[in-house]
Amino acid sequence: MKANVGGIDRSLRIVVGVVLIILAATGTVGWWGWLGVIPLLTGIMGLCPLYGLLGLNTCPLRARKQ
Repeated sequence: MKANVGGIDRSLRIVVGVVLIILAATGTVGWWGWLGVIPLLTGIMGLCPLYGLLGLNTCPLRARKQ
């Protein structure tokens, strides 16, 4: 599968994912904070299945051709 998540998008996903996981681990938010695993993984992998379904792509042209 081709990458469809660009640099800024990836960075934001990783930061949001880590923050949600930390908040869930410390008990600041409820169980839903563990959903931060999803943006964390999609940010690390550079691939978002939902983007694929919706036809979105935030990846620069150079990376798309790989």
